[in-house]
Amino acid sequence: MLAHLPNAITVSRILLIPVFVLCFLEPTPYRSIVAAAVFGLAALTDAVDGYVARRWGQVTRLGKMLDPIADKLLVLTALFLLVDFDRVQAWVAIVLAGRELAVTGLRGVAAREGIDLTPETTGKVKMAAQVVAILFLILDEAVPGSLNFHQWGTAILFVSLALSLISAAQYIRQFVLQMLP
Repeated sequence: MLAHLPNAITVSRILLIPVFVLCFLEPTPYRSIVAAAVFGLAALTDAVDGYVARRWGQVTRLGKMLDPIADKLLVLTALFLLVDFDRVQAWVAIVLAGRELAVTGLRGVAAREGIDLTPETTGKVKMAAQVVAILFLILDEAVPGSLNFHQWGTAILFVSLALSLISAAQYIRQFVLQMLP
């Protein structure tokens, strides 16, 4: 069982998504706090699964494929819900979703060509910024307006948008450099 722990942690992130959705669908202050806790727990598993896999020498092809998919599902689900509740502008979610689809497609082509595109620090910082922004935006209804969680969350989300585009350019650069003779 321990041999598959990192992948089980990744799968738990995917299984927490419907729980998050159910908690968020009726965003009362209490449910916003619960939704933020579930989202935060799911996001935390992203750090834990990778750490355990590397520490215990259990990095697998399945894990390398499943981990970014779980991240994308979690973040995009949250963004689409936040759009539905008018906390995120639709174009921001569309650009972020488009970037994720493009990078996933590029990674698929790279894998078929035998090229391993390694995540760079920018992508990890982007993910952290997205998680913080989304947490602020989820908690907007649960905290006093004077804390400006909506403004802070939106500002951090725009930072993550910029990092997202930079990270995509880094993936494209890696791919092109490895494809050149």
